[in-house]
Amino acid sequence: MPRALPSAPSRHRLALLALTVLAVPALASCTENGAGGAGDPGGPGGDERTVSVASTADACEMSAVEAPAGTLRFDVTNEGSEVTEFYLLAEDGLRIVAEVENVGPQLSRQLVVDAPAGEYVTACKPGMVGEGIRSSFTVTPSDEEVEVPADEQELVDRAEAGYQTYVQDQSDQLLVKTRQFAEAYTTGDDDAARELYPRARTHWERIETVAESFGDLDPRMDAREADLEPGQRWTGWHRMEKDLWPERAGDYTPLSDARRQTFADALVADTEELDGRIGDLEFSVDQIANGSRGLLEEVATGKVTGEEEYWSRTDLWDFQANVDGARVGYDGVAPIVTSKDAELASQLELRFADLQELLDAQRVGDGFTSYDDLTRREVRDLADAVNALSEPLSRLTATVLA
Repeated sequence: MPRALPSAPSRHRLALLALTVLAVPALASCTENGAGGAGDPGGPGGDERTVSVASTADACEMSAVEAPAGTLRFDVTNEGSEVTEFYLLAEDGLRIVAEVENVGPQLSRQLVVDAPAGEYVTACKPGMVGEGIRSSFTVTPSDEEVEVPADEQELVDRAEAGYQTYVQDQSDQLLVKTRQFAEAYTTGDDDAARELYPRARTHWERIETVAESFGDLDPRMDAREADLEPGQRWTGWHRMEKDLWPERAGDYTPLSDARRQTFADALVADTEELDGRIGDLEFSVDQIANGSRGLLEEVATGKVTGEEEYWSRTDLWDFQANVDGARVGYDGVAPIVTSKDAELASQLELRFADLQELLDAQRVGDGFTSYDDLTRREVRDLADAVNALSEPLSRLTATVLA
């Protein structure tokens, strides 16, 4: 979900450094330059499937409000003064079909998605808050038939089935660990709850882009205090995180046993609901590729800055989990990428390995060091490695769909 930054006085010194490192390189390097397609040298599928989006503080101007089914490209340019996001939502306006986040002022990003015919909702979200500036978007039926060679279709089928199995397995493990965490939390075994907290969240973070696609559940389960909008009730993981690690909260009043029970019961119920919904999902290769890229964006905007786990300082657990999920997504489509762009595949393999080496250096037992223990150089090195991986990963979807 979109992340709002905490107020300046509360930001951790390393978070400020990481934001400085990431501000230009990460956002600029994520601009996709997709492989050309018929009728459009700059993008797949021709001009009729390329939609320009101009986001400002009070408008989300689109060059078209409909396009034929197939591989669509949204070229998103931020003409405003705040960081923005662009979403393609399902007809209900809740489920996220595809998204690009953290488009800095005067920068452009590209969203490539294989969209079947149907009704959709688009949204620009200047400032990364609220429901965004929305409009209807129609994908019309197309008579164009795309012939996929049998050997490539086999790779596609294998990638889609494998990823579906992975996501369901992570969701099942999330539910088990969440119940264990809730039990420890409500019975007052805070040491056990603190031990379980990052372990349970690992399974959430590995499939975070899938979980975020449910626009009603994600805010209830994963909102940070800095994300809250006026009148919004704070629930979920981070509400309990603050209660377990109140040291940075100043004058903090611990939650009563009754309130602990309320928050824990709600989190378990929402996790059960999430697990059930995930069981009904099917994934296409463009969703897998976009999800891999999206997980790395989560690293850049919350984990490498040290802002995701503001109270517990367990950000590196989340960092690793996001990378795990991004790597699994990439590995599933890697045979397709290798057949179409072997150089890109080699580059991704190398940069995933470079980033993993830096993360492995921060391991303590089967976990990670506290984010507070990282040096300024270590934060910078991690940020640089994320940036280096972001650029080739931003080309993944266009390559898979080429």
